[in-house]
Order: sequence, then structure tokens, then C-alpha cells
Amino acid sequence: MNSDHVKKGIERAPHRSLFKATGLTGTEISRPLVGIVNSFNEIVPGHVHLAEIAKAVKYGVLSAGGTPLEFNTIGVCDGIAMGHEGMKYSLCTRELIADSVECMVRAHCFDALVFIPNCDKIVPGMLMAAARLNLPSIFVSGGSMISLENENGNGCADLNSVFEGVGAYKAGMIGEDELLRIEENACPSCGSCSGMFTANSMNCLTEAIGLALEGNGSIPAVYAARTRLAKQAGMQAMELLRRNIRVLDILTPQALRNALTVDMALGCSTNSVLHLAAIAKEAALPFSLEMVNEISSKTPNLCRLAPAGPHHMQDLLADGGVYAVMKELSKAGLLDTEQITVNGRTLGENLDKAARKGRGVIASIDKPHSPRGGLRVLFGNLAPNGAIVKESAVAENMLKHEGTARVFDSEESAMAAIYAQKIKPGDVVVVRYEGPKGGPGMREMLGPTSAIAGMGLDAAVALLTDGRFSGATRGAAIGHISPEAQDGGPIAYLQEGDRIAIDITKGSLNVLLTDEELALRRKSVALRQQEGLGGYLKRYAALVSSADQGAALID
Repeated sequence: MNSDHVKKGIERAPHRSLFKATGLTGTEISRPLVGIVNSFNEIVPGHVHLAEIAKAVKYGVLSAGGTPLEFNTIGVCDGIAMGHEGMKYSLCTRELIADSVECMVRAHCFDALVFIPNCDKIVPGMLMAAARLNLPSIFVSGGSMISLENENGNGCADLNSVFEGVGAYKAGMIGEDELLRIEENACPSCGSCSGMFTANSMNCLTEAIGLALEGNGSIPAVYAARTRLAKQAGMQAMELLRRNIRVLDILTPQALRNALTVDMALGCSTNSVLHLAAIAKEAALPFSLEMVNEISSKTPNLCRLAPAGPHHMQDLLADGGVYAVMKELSKAGLLDTEQITVNGRTLGENLDKAARKGRGVIASIDKPHSPRGGLRVLFGNLAPNGAIVKESAVAENMLKHEGTARVFDSEESAMAAIYAQKIKPGDVVVVRYEGPKGGPGMREMLGPTSAIAGMGLDAAVALLTDGRFSGATRGAAIGHISPEAQDGGPIAYLQEGDRIAIDITKGSLNVLLTDEELALRRKSVALRQQEGLGGYLKRYAALVSSADQGAALID
């Protein structure tokens, strides 16, 4: 066993002495040491209950003959970090999490691992670490919030409802009492935010890859089934160790393609592409934005969960969950069902009894919402290396749009203009210098997009950025524009009043300027100089790659 390096033989008497100082008995030390990688904290609603999830995991490990040893990682709440300097510290924690897990596991020689993530950057950070370490490993998330029916019967509220409510208030469409009502009902329980936002997207995709048991993506945090799943995950970690099934036995090129296919069918967050690219890099798997479009072009979109539609994670579970979505995809031969999964069986064996429950959340493969997947990568003279949009959350009339550029060099300046009602129908809001290097940290733009939607302009205004969007964003919101402004991408040379042509159906994004005009601007316009960077952000900006490469750190 890997843990023999720290516990076996006369030379390891000092190590055993230190283990015993923690209260472990000789018998416990002799058993397999299973690391419980927990992201519990008391700040993030998706993580406040993870101590209980970890307790259940430990019961599972103990019952299967292992010794569970828990340690923690950091975890940022994107919602709380949104709209201010704090959002610069969200994406960059993904790498910190991966690095810290590597350090803890290598230093203490665990035999197997159970990862307990939940929110946006924690899931991919732990997946990156899992690929890097390649030990027998399993994931069990904390589950999603539940969503409550609005008092007026107009669907269910979620966090996005609050952000859009602020926009509606600023536009004089609702008063403070209504905004307070939305605020107090949108997040009614612990768990990751309830729509198909980034956290739930990544938890579902972990299930699709095969590194989590059935239900990991869709069982709400407050359901007893979540606790049972955690116990099963603990037990299964020991089975993986017994059979020596490691992460890279499961995380194969075919499994990554399966994940992208499920991504398109579910209509996952645009951030999922950023994270899958980074995970692929850790696992040395092929990945490109062209591959995303190739898979999307032949994968029907089967779900319209919030923000693309009215449904939330509890509704997906009630209609059969992620496995039911995969069962529909398998009917069309769109998945590699021979892939081994974390329960030791093939994906095909797992899907044998999966089925839709007829709740109307999951469309059948022969009657999809769209013949193409939920995400679309755009290319053009404004995004030579690509940009991404959640096509399934874009109004039909905005799939093709030409408008006037309104150019801002920060999220704050764009928000000020939106709240001052200076953005008009037909405009294309451009927010630049918010990329991985330029931000630094590639902030999410949920504030601007939600304000636009809350003011009723989401079917008339597009927003472009070299930053990111929350999974909760809806509308013609095109992000990850690469190269970014700080790297001298074309977005750096846009000017107020330029005409922007967007054709999501054809996958194009262009500024209506000639090559000669763009070349002249490159010579005459200076890039913004970054000043005042220090600490981790300074190091991150110096090492981070572009969005089309997953914003992963350069080796």
C-alpha cells in the first residue's frame, strides 16, 4: 500500500508515533489510509453542511475496513465574491486547491481518496488534483439547494432571481418590498445554487465522466439520499482500492468526450468548457474548442434547466437524473458505454435500468429542445482563438444580431452605465481587460447580464467579454474571448460605435472592420498597463494561460 511509506518497518516508528498522537490505534494505522478531502467552511452555503457529508463518508470507509483521515481545502462562494474585487480570487483558487491537495496527499501517503466538493471552482480543482495524483478515488458532492415556488405561481426562484431583481429595481419595475421578498426566498437551504449553474454542471459532469456514483449531480443537499450516497462513496473507495482502479483508468479520452456530450445535452454552464480543458491538461488528454463544436453539432439539447428554462436540480432528479439523460444519448449511440466507472461497472451496465420518469424535464432523444447542444464556440476576427456562449439560454431573436459597441475597460464601469440606463436596445456591451491575465482572475459578469435581463433587455442587448459568465447568466452573453485584451487580442482595439456582428447559429463573432483597419489600430492604440498587482494575483497573472487553454497555469 502507498501508506506503507509512512507506517511500515522499524524505520517508521517515528511516523507511527505521530499517528498515535492523533489518537489512532495500531490497528487503525495498519489499515488502508483513506484521505477525506473536504471543502467544508462556514461561509459558503454550498459547503456549510459538508462536515455532515464527511461524517457519512467516514462511516462508509470504516464499515469497509479502512481508516478515514480528513483534511480541508479552501472554497470561495462565487455569489458572495460577485461584483467586486473578490471575484478576481475565484477562478485562481482552482489551481490553489489542486496544488494543496497534491501537497497533502503526497506528504502523507494516502492509499485512496474521497473528494467532497460542491461549488464552482472546488469541483474542477479537486478533479485536477485527482488526475494529477492518480490514486483510487471517488467524488461525492454536497448537493444542490432546493428551489421554492414563487408566491405568484410564476415558477421557482433561485440566486439569479435576486441579481435580476436588482436590475428590475434599478429600472423602477419593482419596489424594495418585492426585492426583499425575492432575496428571502431565492436560497431556501444549504447546497449549491439550484439551477444548472457551474457547480451543478461540474457535479453532473463528474457523474458523466464516471468518477461519482449515480445521483451525485442531482440529489439535493437536504435529502437523506445525499447522506446515503456519501456512505456508499466511502465504501466504494475501499472497493476501488481493493481492485486498484485509479482515476486515469476512468478518466480516459472517451470519458472526456462522454462528459462533453452530456454537457451539451444538459445545457451546462459555459465555465464547464474552461474547467474540462484544465482537467484534460492534467490528465494529458486531447482537448480543443473545435472538439466542443464538433460534439455539440451532433448532440441534441435535452434539458432546459435554469437559467435556460424553469426547471431546477430537484426536478432533474425527479425525472431520472443524469443517468436518464445519458440513457437517451446512448439510444442514439452518442456515448461510449464501454467505459469503466467508479462503481466498477461499465457505463452501459449502469444505464441498463435508467429511464426518464415522464416529468417533462428531460426531452426524449427523438424530440429534443434543439438538435444541437447547449453550448457554442464562436470564432471570427474578434475571437481568433474562440469565444463561448450558452446558446440554449439565448433568445431566438438574438441568435443573429448586429449592434453598436459600447466599450468598457472594467465590469464596474459597465455596471454604472447599465444602472444609469445608458444601454439601449441594439447595443453590444463590451467588457474587456477582465481575462485571466487582464483581470487578473477572469471575473464572472453575472451582475451586468442579470441587470440587463432584469431591465427586460436580454432579448435586445448582447454582452461580450474576455472574462467569464456565471452559469446563472442568460441572454446573448459571449465570454472567454481569446486572445484577451491584456494579450493584445482584437477586443483591446474595439472603439465606441464599432459595429459588431454576432451569428451564434453559424458560430461567428466579428467586428465590421477590415484587416487593414485592425492592423492600424494595433499600431496606434496602446494596451492598458497593469499597476498595483501584488500577492497571489501577481504570480497568477504571470503564469496563467488563455481561456481557450482552460486558463490553466503554464508549466
